[in-house]
Amino acid sequence: MAYATPLSPHAAPLRSEAGVPLPTRGILVVDDHELVRLGLRALLLAETGSVPVYEARCLADALHLYALHAASHHLVLLDLDLPDSQGLDTLVRFRRAFPSSPVIVLSGKDSHALMHGAMALGAQAFLPKTGHLGEVLRYVRDNDLIGLPARPPTTSSSAPTTPARTESQPQLNARQVEILDWLLAGKSNKEIAQLSHLTEGTVKNHVSTLLLLFGMRSRAQLISSLR
Repeated sequence: MAYATPLSPHAAPLRSEAGVPLPTRGILVVDDHELVRLGLRALLLAETGSVPVYEARCLADALHLYALHAASHHLVLLDLDLPDSQGLDTLVRFRRAFPSSPVIVLSGKDSHALMHGAMALGAQAFLPKTGHLGEVLRYVRDNDLIGLPARPPTTSSSAPTTPARTESQPQLNARQVEILDWLLAGKSNKEIAQLSHLTEGTVKNHVSTLLLLFGMRSRAQLISSLR
């Protein structure tokens, strides 16, 4: 089931006491753990009280909700391990449906391969769920993703760092994302060629490029490391 805060699309924009419009862009939280969703909702609402927070517990609900509210330019907080999708395939399927969607990946696994793969697939950041939920809010605020007021940077040397996108990081194009999706589904080069209307040689070249980008030696290693 998908959830959303009861915010009328016809309501007047919320304003602060000074009459300044408050942020209206929303966040879609996709996680099958209710406590995680409730925790993020509470943090966000405590900060502004005006950011619509939509919730989905599975990928199907997330795709449905994002399609309904795409005009609001939601930031998506996406857990990779959901009841109907596992591993990096979750991000692949979401990005195929909404290529321009701003996505931050939440993961319960401390995997360099997953982090590298998520960034290559266009994720804005890779945040471990093992940390404090406040770190998610800190990243959103520091990068001005939904208009939250920035706070002065911490001077603590123990402040955790967040793997985030840089210009030098390779990013998969739409065709590579599509082929990676089929690879993770266990399709052979011949099957992918038929689905994509490409030659097997072209598919093989795409697969070789994906292996190189992810630093893998074989497609089996690629599939196992990204799930």
